[in-house]
Amino acid sequence: MKRARTRVLVTGGAGFLGSHLCDRLIADGNEVICVDNFFTGNKDNIAHLLGHPRFELLRHDVTFPLYVEVDEIYNLACPASPVHYQNDPVQTTKTSVHGAINMLGLAKRLRARIFQASTSEVYGDPDQHPQSEDYRGNVNPIGPRACYDEGKRCAETLFFDYHRQHGVDIRVARIFNTYGPRMHPNDGRVVSNFIVQALRNAPITIHGDGRQTRSFCYVDDLIEAIVRLMQAPEGATGPVNLGNPGEFTIRELAEQVIGLTGSRSDLVFRPLPVDDPMQRCPDIARARALLGWEPRVPLREGLERTIRYFAALLAEAAPG
Repeated sequence: MKRARTRVLVTGGAGFLGSHLCDRLIADGNEVICVDNFFTGNKDNIAHLLGHPRFELLRHDVTFPLYVEVDEIYNLACPASPVHYQNDPVQTTKTSVHGAINMLGLAKRLRARIFQASTSEVYGDPDQHPQSEDYRGNVNPIGPRACYDEGKRCAETLFFDYHRQHGVDIRVARIFNTYGPRMHPNDGRVVSNFIVQALRNAPITIHGDGRQTRSFCYVDDLIEAIVRLMQAPEGATGPVNLGNPGEFTIRELAEQVIGLTGSRSDLVFRPLPVDDPMQRCPDIARARALLGWEPRVPLREGLERTIRYFAALLAEAAPG
């Protein structure tokens, strides 16, 4: 018999997205088991939940089996920024592939619904713009980003094969650039990089000429979409693009951050990393139709909230 209160497992629950998801699930009245090996997760992200009677923290690596009793599983465990996932590329692939196998095995045994945090990186350096879910991508399988790109693509394969072969109830979301409080200040992602550099009045590093584009989704909007996807009727397997279709050049982002921080930073230009995509923007027609969802937080407002977070973080870390 299903429990009156839903018991939920969140892997990668101490990370940027995972910790915000844990907050939301607790606020919705669920019991939450947060699992993290703290490779990139941070205990500070979930410190405020540690004394909560419906929250439990387990230090565990998803590349090893996990035996718990839950009703739903959100699989978010994996380093998500190039700095971190390229630090140990073999482990990154193992986390995506072995982690998916272990979590899907658990979902199969428990007959639990399971969510996979996939990524826009499955589209690689796209030659279709914007990217819709039926686009199969342009990925270099042997490049320095492949540990993440191909790991996530293989995880999607496993999810759909477990669904077809074993009837596992799956939900797969392809998450586009997301930002907000609790991002790691040294994760190498463009929003956190620019904000930290601007707050320090340091040169802002732009790779390439700054004309490449990204779409930026504020974390609260993304968490709302993830929860809606999990609550959607049976058969809503996805994949579903989740992101903000508003498109900005990297240079526009840098200039907006400088303006909002009042920074004295100059722009400096560096070579573009290998296989870095020139355009990244989601077609969210499927999310609108299936979930009745679209982002609500404008970039300026989201950046202001994120800047406040990083300003407090840097002030706390300042000596004396």
